[in-house]
Amino acid sequence: MFVKFSTVWLLAAVNAVAMSAFPLMFLLGSIIGTQLAPSTQWATVPIALMVIGTASAVIPASRSMAIMGRQATFLLFVGVGVVACIIAGEALVRVSFTLFCCAAVLLGFANAALQQIRFAAMETVPLADNPTAASIVMCAGIIAAFIGPELALLGENLSSTPYQGSFWLAASCLGAGGILLLFYRPGAMRRGAQTKQPRPLKQMLKEPTIVLAVASGAVAFVIMSFIMTATPISMHVQHGHTLEDTKWVIQSHIAAMFLPSLATAWLFKLFKIRGMMIAGLCCYAVTITLGLLDLSVMGYWGQLVMLGIGWNFLFVAGTALLPTAHREGEQYKAQALNDSVIFSCQAIAALSAGWAISTISWQSILILCIVPMIAMVTLLLWQRRSV
Repeated sequence: MFVKFSTVWLLAAVNAVAMSAFPLMFLLGSIIGTQLAPSTQWATVPIALMVIGTASAVIPASRSMAIMGRQATFLLFVGVGVVACIIAGEALVRVSFTLFCCAAVLLGFANAALQQIRFAAMETVPLADNPTAASIVMCAGIIAAFIGPELALLGENLSSTPYQGSFWLAASCLGAGGILLLFYRPGAMRRGAQTKQPRPLKQMLKEPTIVLAVASGAVAFVIMSFIMTATPISMHVQHGHTLEDTKWVIQSHIAAMFLPSLATAWLFKLFKIRGMMIAGLCCYAVTITLGLLDLSVMGYWGQLVMLGIGWNFLFVAGTALLPTAHREGEQYKAQALNDSVIFSCQAIAALSAGWAISTISWQSILILCIVPMIAMVTLLLWQRRSV
């Protein structure tokens, strides 16, 4: 298995190291935003801008991969991420909210390319092994989930400016990921993929299966981002839980986002893709229920763990469904559509979280998440009738 998936394992290593910069930003972004922003309502703007940067760079990154190749594009955007971390550290020295927001946007650009590592991994194995390849890469997120927040605390006092060293360490991890990418060799295009012209986007969106695949990832990210972005402020600022406890909850959440991938092959055989989507929605329902009942540290922990598991089921299911929905030669266009919709929706959710956590209760935030869940159920019924 190792030989068969050798490139997949290499990309998983890249994911584990380079992607640790993003959990770090999710932990510190809103907390630093609270200190630098002119108003607490703007506290989550850096995280929202990082997601906006991701959404805006998805299509350019995909086009770059189609022209320059995946390896060159990955290396280019990793370099952008290193620069972003250096700028973020400088923003803290200058106490500049504007500069910190610029760094967040650039970090989002890097994320846009690195998120497509899962597609690069799936291209190196047969279509039937796509869920396994995607899950291996995503499992590496478990490591990133722990490295990122630990770097945040480890680098807090590396310089005279709190947390500047955290971003230096994040830049080092991105650089290490870039070194690993030098050994990456892209998989060959599947037969016919380079010769067939992709359909117009409007025509592709008439395919219920493509719509369902994109929606599954979008709903996964909207709910996850809306709740997770608001969690550090709700826990640490509003309810007085320690930063250590907040860090532990965020780490546990991000680990829960990726741990189920260890059993992805078995879960897909048991539940199939649609069943995984339904299971993800059930996990989100448990998240909302726990949040309405318990605001202790363990209550937050339970909510965020179930949130992570639900995200995994919905996102992996959507990722696995997408290659079966588009035609040969449409992979870059379908992947760009998928990720641009996902991260645009996530950006709206992250930006809305700052307003929501400062104006309405935590319980109200959770209740709002029922709306996209209902939309997802509707799409599941629509796609089932069209098959």
